[in-house]
Amino acid sequence: MAAHLLAHEVADLCLGKPPLRSLSVSATIENVNSPSLALKSPVTALLPKDSVLVRHVQPSTSLLEAIDLILQGAQNLVVPIETRFSGSSRRKLLQKSSSTRGCTLHNGREFCWLTQEDVIRYFLSSIGLFSPLPTASIDALGIISTEFLSIGYHSSASLATEAISRSLVDQTSVAIVDEDGVLIGEISPFTLACCGETVAAAITTLTAGELLAYIDCGGPPEDIVRVVKERLKERNLEGMLEEFEIDPSDISSNSSLSDEELPSPTSSRSSGGRYNKSSSYSARMVRRAEAIVCYPGSSLVAVMVQAIAHRVNYVWVIEEDCSVVGIVTFANMLEVFRDQLEAMMLGHFD
Repeated sequence: MAAHLLAHEVADLCLGKPPLRSLSVSATIENVNSPSLALKSPVTALLPKDSVLVRHVQPSTSLLEAIDLILQGAQNLVVPIETRFSGSSRRKLLQKSSSTRGCTLHNGREFCWLTQEDVIRYFLSSIGLFSPLPTASIDALGIISTEFLSIGYHSSASLATEAISRSLVDQTSVAIVDEDGVLIGEISPFTLACCGETVAAAITTLTAGELLAYIDCGGPPEDIVRVVKERLKERNLEGMLEEFEIDPSDISSNSSLSDEELPSPTSSRSSGGRYNKSSSYSARMVRRAEAIVCYPGSSLVAVMVQAIAHRVNYVWVIEEDCSVVGIVTFANMLEVFRDQLEAMMLGHFD
């Protein structure tokens, strides 16, 4: 069992993954499909110096070594794509790639991108080998992290900017909670990216609760757009006001939200006080500020499936009263699997 799992290399996880597209270091951020003049900086401006977020590894790197790199802070692993061809066959393949997919070649080689999700998917495909670990609760496994990023529902959304930046590094999000610690929703870098650059004005002027409505109604409601414009005028932010132009087709059909209809600290719960599962488990692109949640008693495999299904690297953990207990991330899960692999390896050699 241990030999079967430990024999795998990162190259095995690359099967079927497309090659990375290549950009020159002189390319501008504008080339990544953004019209803003402020985005004409070179792409190197996005790459922090001496960062461990992206690590280059060889195809022969072991699965354990890959997990260790992730636990040390790597978000993604860049792996050269191995080809089984040689000689003239390899030259013909490279010539074909150059003519049809030249943007995927770098120094004559192609690379693929491995994420934490790829490793978790691999373990999920072999989950039966880890029995009875998959059925254990996340609480019993001790993988619920009580250190998470949050902001109050009535707090200014601008206070969350530092937390949002941190969540981008951690690949998580910022929880929006009420005065009782009840989870109302979340603000994630992915969500904000879907909103476009005009969301900067919303973050500057709205409360965290109002921002949830701004990003969570299939387009910003007309009333909230009006609030943003009024507050920009009040603060003499004329330059930002000029940039704050929203296509009328992007405005939510729910254009006359009253104060009673705005998302409130209780709107995410049913009449019985429980978190509304029908909304919390809905498609992220439809209800982008809804948090994906589980409970301390949820099994490891259930949380893995849940995170993968919603394409997130984490799941919020709540109690029956909807108060936040903590967060479970892919990194937390990988620690458990790494310990199990080591134990299996020792048992194999014993």
